[in-house]
Amino acid sequence: MKGAARVGTTLLLAACAAAASAATPLKATLLSPEPDPRLDRSRLERQYLGHPGGPASDGLQVALDEGEFELQAVDAAVELAKQSADSVASARAAAQAAEKAGAAALITDLPADWTLAVADAVKLPVINISEAADSLREQDCRPRLLHIIPSERMRADALAQTLVSRKWSKLLLLVGTSPQDQLRAATAQASIKRYGLQVVASKAFKLSGDPRERDLANPLLLTSGSNYDAVWVVDSDGEFARSLPYRTVLPRPVVGDAGLVAVAWHAQFERYGAPQVSRRFAKAAGRPMTASDWSAWMAGKALVAAATAAPQGPAANWAKALATTPIDGSKGTSLSFRPWDGQLRQTMLLTDGQGVIAQAPIEGLLHPSNVLDTLGADAPEKKCKSTP
Repeated sequence: MKGAARVGTTLLLAACAAAASAATPLKATLLSPEPDPRLDRSRLERQYLGHPGGPASDGLQVALDEGEFELQAVDAAVELAKQSADSVASARAAAQAAEKAGAAALITDLPADWTLAVADAVKLPVINISEAADSLREQDCRPRLLHIIPSERMRADALAQTLVSRKWSKLLLLVGTSPQDQLRAATAQASIKRYGLQVVASKAFKLSGDPRERDLANPLLLTSGSNYDAVWVVDSDGEFARSLPYRTVLPRPVVGDAGLVAVAWHAQFERYGAPQVSRRFAKAAGRPMTASDWSAWMAGKALVAAATAAPQGPAANWAKALATTPIDGSKGTSLSFRPWDGQLRQTMLLTDGQGVIAQAPIEGLLHPSNVLDTLGADAPEKKCKSTP
């Protein structure tokens, strides 16, 4: 009887320990806009390269499901909650409510100003999975703000490196009239200058229903009058850019927001276990995995990595693990967050929409410490004052 009692006590203690572990999971909250114009049916049907293909929760859930065995092995857990917001104020309120409810991290699928408001409203790590604005990595950076989605500068640097490798050095730059296009064009020009390329002409285009402005979006008129090796188009909306390839005066490649596009992920990437990742996502979500889905998936992977590294918390340990634990993104190398701006180092994929044409950094490019830091702002260039 004594032996049976001893066994029963041991089992009870084990059950209590397991219950205690399960009672303190790493809690995270996904904040998304509602309504979300990016997920309008007409936009999803066009499948613009680099634009979302569906809700961010799909990629997050796939990553958490994949990490379940790893979490169970160390008696850890991750719990994901979802909150929507329709304004800056509601995003801020949702973030504060999540913090009060015990969240250890927030994941934001929000515009830049909403993301910044969330980061200022809480004392938690905030993982940005959708906003590429360089300002969030520069003058508007925050100590606990991490970025998985590549910055605009990373995308532009990846394109510029690829153009250098192809010896397409003379560029015609076509830019939309929106404020976002103007900011992104300035970023493109910084990358062009960084890699020694030349803009032979820069022209503005405008899509309009006014017959008097029809010529402002005429590809033949816009691409005439100059000699160039490639056309770089900056079109955040995507509607003009998608009609540009094969309609230029000179038989030249189009890059930027159509033609050859730099993205974080493409479903046809065929190396480093990527096909298995894309297949698992497609089976779960019923659609191809986009760059936005990969960013959400990586956020889930980061949560699993943090919970595994510090299975019992506390929140401060999880925060440190989120920022410092390398993550496998099925891109052929370990990925980590830069300490000077919170950006996830990563390779970029160059795609025409049908397959992956190239990767950046390009082969042979050198860097004193990490060649991935040739994409985006390097440590000597940092403008962020809130990080070491």
